[in-house]
Amino acid sequence: MTFLYGPILYHRRVEHETEQSSIQRFFTGWGRDLAVAGAFLTRLPFKPTAPVAMADLGPAARAFPLIGLLIGAVGGGALWLGAQINLHPMACAIIGLAAAAWTSGALHEDGLADFADGLGARDRARRLEIMRDSRIGTFGVLALIFTVGLKATILAGFLGPGLSAVALLAAAAISRGAVPMLMHSLTAARSDGLGRDAGRPGSATAGIAMGISLLIAFVCFNWQPAVLALLMAACAVVMVGWLAHRRLGGYTGDVLGAAQQAAEVAVLMAAGVYAS
Repeated sequence: MTFLYGPILYHRRVEHETEQSSIQRFFTGWGRDLAVAGAFLTRLPFKPTAPVAMADLGPAARAFPLIGLLIGAVGGGALWLGAQINLHPMACAIIGLAAAAWTSGALHEDGLADFADGLGARDRARRLEIMRDSRIGTFGVLALIFTVGLKATILAGFLGPGLSAVALLAAAAISRGAVPMLMHSLTAARSDGLGRDAGRPGSATAGIAMGISLLIAFVCFNWQPAVLALLMAACAVVMVGWLAHRRLGGYTGDVLGAAQQAAEVAVLMAAGVYAS
């Protein structure tokens, strides 16, 4: 009997250990990707296991919408708390946006401002030079005023702080989930810099990020605003990508920031259409 069952028991033990190893690798991989994405996209104390390089950001892009969910939760929570002390809806909206920007280190807002400044130059080399300059110009200031003002106005127009908080959370997540597809679709505009060093996520990685965004959209919204939000976010990212391709020859870190901000505005606009 021992001779008969010994190989079977050994085979089952090997299968069990292999299954455990696969599950462990799954959670370890996702844990590292979340830590890498969080370390680059937020100012929160994420500590990915060493060594960590900029090239790790591309493969970790599948975690972007989950990091966006965290940023949106901070912003939405701050907005909701403001409403609990009876602040004006516009004040609550600004507080929520400020909290989200603080959590992300205003990384994407900075990219939007630089991208807007660079588009006004006459040739590609000058555009890239302006975008690398740390100073902000008139177009950058106006882009921030318009986007922040538009987001705050939309958030203040929802029927209650709970709806506003959920909309901000969803917009932060969905918009960041759309960025990996832009990274996958375009090439880097420079031979150096964040866009080049971060690497291009594969189609599977970008697809996972989009899938998570889709799930978040349908969890946070009814199906009509969810579909509209996804379509409008995709259109916003495609538009930014088209401009980057035409004017810069590819994407940079600033282009990714501009795409996220454009998609975030688009999601809030879609939610606002059905909330009014």
